[in-house]
Amino acid sequence: MPGYNQGIPPSIRIMSDQKSKNITPRAKDFAAWYQDVVLAGDMAEPAEIVKGCMVIKPNGYAVWEHLQRDLDARFKATGHQNAYFPLLIPESFLKKEAEHVEGFSPELAVVTVAGGKKLEEPYVIRPTSETIIGHFFSRWIQSWRDLPILLNQWANVMRWEMRTRMFLRTTEFLWQEGHTAHATEQEAYEETVRMLHIYGDVAEETMAMPVIRGVKTRAEKFAGAQRSFCIEAMMQNGLALQAGTSHELGQNFGRAFDVQFQSRNGTLEYVWQTSWGVSTRLIGGLIMTHSDDRGLVLPPKLAPTKAVIVPICRKDDERAMVMEKVDAIAGQLRALGLNIHVDAREELSPGAKFFHWEQRGVPVTIELGPRDVASGTAVLKRRDTGSKTPVPIGGIAAAVTAALDAMQAEMLERARVRLRENTVTANSFEEVTAILKDATAEKGGGKFVMTHLKDDPTVDAKVKELKASVRCIPLIDEYDGPGKCILTGDTVDRRVVVAKAY
Repeated sequence: MPGYNQGIPPSIRIMSDQKSKNITPRAKDFAAWYQDVVLAGDMAEPAEIVKGCMVIKPNGYAVWEHLQRDLDARFKATGHQNAYFPLLIPESFLKKEAEHVEGFSPELAVVTVAGGKKLEEPYVIRPTSETIIGHFFSRWIQSWRDLPILLNQWANVMRWEMRTRMFLRTTEFLWQEGHTAHATEQEAYEETVRMLHIYGDVAEETMAMPVIRGVKTRAEKFAGAQRSFCIEAMMQNGLALQAGTSHELGQNFGRAFDVQFQSRNGTLEYVWQTSWGVSTRLIGGLIMTHSDDRGLVLPPKLAPTKAVIVPICRKDDERAMVMEKVDAIAGQLRALGLNIHVDAREELSPGAKFFHWEQRGVPVTIELGPRDVASGTAVLKRRDTGSKTPVPIGGIAAAVTAALDAMQAEMLERARVRLRENTVTANSFEEVTAILKDATAEKGGGKFVMTHLKDDPTVDAKVKELKASVRCIPLIDEYDGPGKCILTGDTVDRRVVVAKAY
């Protein structure tokens, strides 16, 4: 029937169906499984002509748009405004903050020729924007009356990565980066933590992905920051994923770019700044948290299409009767504001259609054939559990809404259970070593190891010998409080998270 497949152009439909494939089991090869899910779910594909880059396809970009809308609304609710700054940054800007340039130097892409001529000063393609924003802050801020400045930028960045993986680590990626300036250190600290909790809330409430909120060690903090905070998520193989960061920059960039203001007391002071960001890496975390061996699984709040109706018409004389009910069901669901698709393609069997949408992570499919119409029911199937339930056609709207709500809540709870069951404590370095060796991702699941460690770069270096890292020092102590560092013997106030990570 005309119009039902307008959301899927014929050329894309044919191409995506040809690419449908069996997915490598997670237990066999988690990395291959992830790659298969991304491709089969039509989320992205490698941009082989550009080193380390990817093409984000409509199904993947629609998920990013959902995340953008959620985050953007929360940013604006806390007083932030969107702005945009240049992609090209004078190389000299990065050199003004020594730790910053040292931290990013290996990842920089530099433009040296433009308009057919060698540039007097090279430009760096934006790896992050603290420096160029610091320059403009110095022009905009003169008095305490100009503060605070609360800005956010939706942009792309480039970091020259050696080993790339779609969504998780690519040479170019999409993100948002918030940048704020404040009159006092306390205000900047409160802003840093406020944004960390916004990220944590989006991860849990929208992505159904539980996270640990904490502060990074000195060795792991952002280059140029005073302190860095992060949210850490556990993937299905037990590896950690840093899903968002919020940085308390102190006055480092204020001094580097001479961002001074006249205080209420008439003294000249440097501003206190923050920066914070999440990226399309969230989509990689989403996939590795929820998807299964059949393909992509998306939490309903982020699924571009909430439900697909598959009419089953084996005879031409059945089609009008079935499609009349399909129209009625689609109308009920769209009246609720849900994005619904009717898959009326005649060239594919019902089984092929179910397989197609299953791999693409649509939360609910609704099956309707002549027998269903006769009985006044439709068959509702949840993507996450695979459960099938007969539902009265008159009550389909309530049933779909209830299924979406239950799926969102149950996906979060399953991920929370996984995090709890795979988080263990260790009271010696030998114990940490044994846990990380015996519970690797390749053997069926990594672990988050909670142990007492001092925030000292030499300690971080020792942990890295295990091909792991101190992921964060949790903001909330859920274990046993103070203890002796397992390497130095010094007293620390709580356990830290040690894990292997992406």
